[in-house]
Amino acid sequence: MQVQDFLLRSQRDVGNSSQGVWLQQACALFIQTGVQLLPVFTQHAAALSNSSLVRANFSQHNQTRSQLQQWGRNHGTGEPLQSGGSGELFGSGEAQGETSLWAKRLQMALVNTVNFRGVWQKQFLFTDTQNLPFTLSDGSTIKVPMMHQATEVNFGQFRTLSDQRYTVLELPYLGRSLSLLVALPSDRKTPLSSLESQITPRAVATWDTGLRRTKMDVFLPRFKMQSRFNLRLVLPSMGVRDAFNPMAADFTGISAEEGLYVSDAFHEARIEVTEDGTKAAAATAMVLLKRSRAPVFKADRPFFFLLRQVSTGSVLFMGRVMNPAEQAP
Repeated sequence: MQVQDFLLRSQRDVGNSSQGVWLQQACALFIQTGVQLLPVFTQHAAALSNSSLVRANFSQHNQTRSQLQQWGRNHGTGEPLQSGGSGELFGSGEAQGETSLWAKRLQMALVNTVNFRGVWQKQFLFTDTQNLPFTLSDGSTIKVPMMHQATEVNFGQFRTLSDQRYTVLELPYLGRSLSLLVALPSDRKTPLSSLESQITPRAVATWDTGLRRTKMDVFLPRFKMQSRFNLRLVLPSMGVRDAFNPMAADFTGISAEEGLYVSDAFHEARIEVTEDGTKAAAATAMVLLKRSRAPVFKADRPFFFLLRQVSTGSVLFMGRVMNPAEQAP
């Protein structure tokens, strides 16, 4: 119940679109038709916000794929949800024979989506966006729309355990319930991969005490990401193994039937960062920015970001931007 209360409070804190923040977390458990569920489980599932139980006939993979896509449209940005990666839930026509045999054994599939749009506490102006160089990891440069504003932000300089210096910038969204944290290696020659391995929960916890209000010139590229993960490949490395093992899984709290296990689990996340924080399609004007004596934070090379809930410290999104001109798959 503590987990359920935490999830409900988290969604309540950031789910008010009238405050300029739109966050939707949705979860569905696709269950093979005929599997009998315990009433207490269905009651708990119904109590969780944006969760649903969906009956499916996995032997009819085309029909079930359509169900999944329709569910994605109803619980996302209007775009179809597509499972990806090895062990794909619904196979292509090229492997229908193999998929059909596998689908006959499939009993449960867990699907989770997170979609976010937010308005900055202080919006960037479209007229201040310029096409500026961004240095890729191979040393080459491209021109990307680089947003700019002179503002007060939370900013700090930190060192990793291996003594690599990096800076962190925090930009709050309207209402200040969520904020975007951007971590950038201080040395342009330091690869982002060496910094990522050092950003642990303990390191992130030190940011709160190390960030200071600073007047700065902030340069941040627009970027948009949509990522899909097959959690069957991820969760075992985090210790969740038995759930996917037909011999070891114990779901007696869900159903009295024996042999119930999670066949697959998928997660999809979408995030877009623009001048006002929401989707926009305005043309950018080329302007020359006046030089100031304020310190500069310029994300003109690969950087790491966290979208965090301020009240709980929960990380809702985490990712890297290697090339803002490309949308992550």
